[in-house]
Amino acid sequence: MGILRIILTIVFVLVSLGLTVIVLMQEGKSAGLGAIAGGNSFWEQNKNRSTEGKLVLATKILAAAFIVLALLLNMSFI
Repeated sequence: MGILRIILTIVFVLVSLGLTVIVLMQEGKSAGLGAIAGGNSFWEQNKNRSTEGKLVLATKILAAAFIVLALLLNMSFI
């Protein structure tokens, strides 16, 4: 089981680094002037198709992988 723990630790480090990089690449969540007009702009309607939307999705996936790997590495039978 030592080999499995080493592999999971390496994957955990890579996921951690990837999550850090993706979070730093994201833009701030400030509302700006769009909040005054109601925020229902073209950007608000189509942000899932943009690069920012893809970064948000990648963040969610890597965060879930981070949590699962942290729980797996914390188990005593691995």
